[in-house]
Order: sequence, then structure tokens, then C-alpha cells
Amino acid sequence: MTILIFLAALLAAIAMGVPIALALLTSGIALMVDQDFFNTQIAATNMINGVDNFIFIAIPFFILAGELMNAGGLSRRIVNMSLALVGHVRGGLGYVVVLVSCLMASLSGSAIADSAAMAALLLPMMRSAGYSVKRSVGLIAAGGIVAPIIPPSIGLIMFGVIGNVSITKLFLAGIFPGLLLCVALAIVWWVLNRKQADTTLQPRASRREIMRAVGDGVWALGLPVIIVGGLRLSIFTPTESAVVAAFYAFFVGVFVYRELTPGKIYRALVSAAHTNGVVMFIVAAAFVSAWMITIADLPGELEGLLGSVSDHPMVLMAFMMLLTILIGTALDFTPMVLILTPIMLPVARSAGIDPVYFGVLFILCVSIGLLTPPVGNVINVVSSVSRRPFEEVATGVIPFLMAEIAVVILLILFPELLLTPLSWWY
Repeated sequence: MTILIFLAALLAAIAMGVPIALALLTSGIALMVDQDFFNTQIAATNMINGVDNFIFIAIPFFILAGELMNAGGLSRRIVNMSLALVGHVRGGLGYVVVLVSCLMASLSGSAIADSAAMAALLLPMMRSAGYSVKRSVGLIAAGGIVAPIIPPSIGLIMFGVIGNVSITKLFLAGIFPGLLLCVALAIVWWVLNRKQADTTLQPRASRREIMRAVGDGVWALGLPVIIVGGLRLSIFTPTESAVVAAFYAFFVGVFVYRELTPGKIYRALVSAAHTNGVVMFIVAAAFVSAWMITIADLPGELEGLLGSVSDHPMVLMAFMMLLTILIGTALDFTPMVLILTPIMLPVARSAGIDPVYFGVLFILCVSIGLLTPPVGNVINVVSSVSRRPFEEVATGVIPFLMAEIAVVILLILFPELLLTPLSWWY
């Protein structure tokens, strides 16, 4: 009954057009009233104490790093390097999208930012080369959700803070599943394009052009190496890695590529501040709901509803991941992570499921929600940037979405695919 009260208050507020942060506060207050100890001071205290966490400093710095990378030319050089490497093969621009998705994911950690950048940079090229626009925008949208899996990932940071799970382990555990997603997207693109002969192939780059493109992009590739290497060798914490990322993006943009002018820096700071303000207000509001979820024992109620399923970890994982994807059709990424983590993670722990393994799959399924209507924020962004109808992008993404769901199923059936590479890293 408590779960129904929480969900009814949350979904009713969203349906009435209430901003997500206020809808989260509404659901938390509804639980307070149900538990008969409504207190505005408790709500305010949880909002302040929730975001008063050193680890959360990583979020604004990773957001700023992403803005500086785009403004400083790092993203464009990654695209140029990918074009030089694989642009000339049949369907090559699609493989460029996949490669760029993987590389940019290791820089920004934002599905929205990566999808927007790829749609702006690559879609005009794919259209002029004769590729199916519907198929192209679908691939770009599907490639964007690799970003929340491969480190640095804002979603994994939020999950780690709320669930008290090692963010370093989450970052390292996300690398192989992220690469697996890219492989799955490349396979689907190959299947869809293997018989298409009416596309214009990109000219094959000479060895000198390849060396020049790789040399020009090596500075951009240095960032994921620094972040992963620093975490693996315990040189810095995830929070400190965010500061390193922002400084690195600033240094390369100003002193190496020399594209980061004072005007661009100002606009990047303003954009990062705006994005961070929205994200952190949602995080603060969600801590009221998270605290009430714990007080009202919603995890225990969910575990009771699941009954004998809790005795079968694989079945339980499949059920919770399916539930996460379904809820993702109605909620955005950040509130999904903040609301479902305190509900589902205790159930997973009680069933003996590794919290790092659960966290990576959970964030992957939440990310898939970015591709599912009616919310589908990544679809909305790609549709807006490409100026294509929402329905066209949503239809084009279906085969790639199925491939990403297949990766989830594969990781549920064979947890070693995630846990074994993690043991190599950590």
C-alpha cells in the first residue's frame, strides 16, 4: 500500500506538469503524511544534508569538463580521427558513430550531450552520403546512451553515493559492458547495411592523413587514460578525477588546440552552472523521497511482494531490470536513479547480488529509458538537433534498442562477463 501511495503521488504530480524536483518533494511529503509525522524541517534538512557530500563535487566538474571539451574542439577531433580510421569502409559512417560514441562517452559521461554533438557533427555527413536518415538518427540516439556506462558516469556517481557502493569499482566495472554495447550496435549496423549499395563511400585516408588525425586527437584520448589509470592506481579519487578532467579539458582547449577563447569559456561556465543547478536541485529533492523510502521500508515491502522470486538471484535481476526499463518510459534519468536505488538495491543485497554488478546493469537499464517514449529524452534531443520528427527517430532506434536489451539479457545470464573483467582491473 505504501508503494502505491508513493507512486500515485509522484506520477500524479508529473502528469499535472509539476517539475520533476517538486514532484519528488511531493511524493516524499505524501509518505510523511501517510506515516503521520509531516515536518517541513525534516524535508529541508534532508535536502541540505543530502547534497552536502564531497563526492557530489564530481558532478559539476564532470559537467564542466564536457562543456569545455565541446567548446575546445576535443569532440570534433575525435570525429575526425574516427573518420580517418573507419570512414572509408562500407557503412563506414555508422561505424564512425559507434567509435565516436565510445570515445566521447569516456570524456563526458552525458548521454544528452554526446547525442546532441553526434547529431550535429555526423548526421549531415550521413545524409549527404545517402544513408537512411531514419536509420542514422536511430544509431546516433542509441550510441548516446553508452555515455552513462563508460566512466566517467554521473549516473554511477549518484548510484554509488546513495547506495554506499565504491564509485571506483563502479567506474571500472562499467568499461567492458560499455564496449559490449558498442560491439552490439556495430553488429546491428552491419546487418542493416550489408546490402545497401547506394551510399557514397568516404575516401580512404592516406597513412599520413591517418597519422595526422590520430596525432591531432591523441590529446583528447589522453583524458580517459588519465582518469582510468589514476583510479586504477589510486592516484586520485573519483571526485578528484573530475577536477583533473575539467583542468585537462581547459588546458588542452586553451594551450594545445587554442580554440577555447574567453568568450567560449564564459559560455561553457554558464551552461555548466545551469545544468548543474537543475541536476543538484533534483538530487536534493530526491533525498527527501529516499529518506522516506527508508523510513517507510519500501524495500521490505517490495521484497515481500516478490516473495519466492527473491530466492533466485537471476530471476530477481531479470524482473528488476525489466521493471526499471518499464518505469523508464515515464521518468527521466536522474529521478529514476535517485528514486529506485534506495528501493531496489537493498532487495538485491538481501538476495546476495553483488552491488557493483547490480549498479552497472541498473544504470544501463535506466539509460535505455532515455530511448523509450513517451519521455525518451535522448530521442527528443536528437529529433531537435536533426530537425526530424520524434516518431522517425523513435522508429529508427528500435533495432539498436533491441540489441542493447540483448546485452542486458546476456549480462544477466552470464554475470562473469562483468565481474571477471572487474577482477582484472581491481
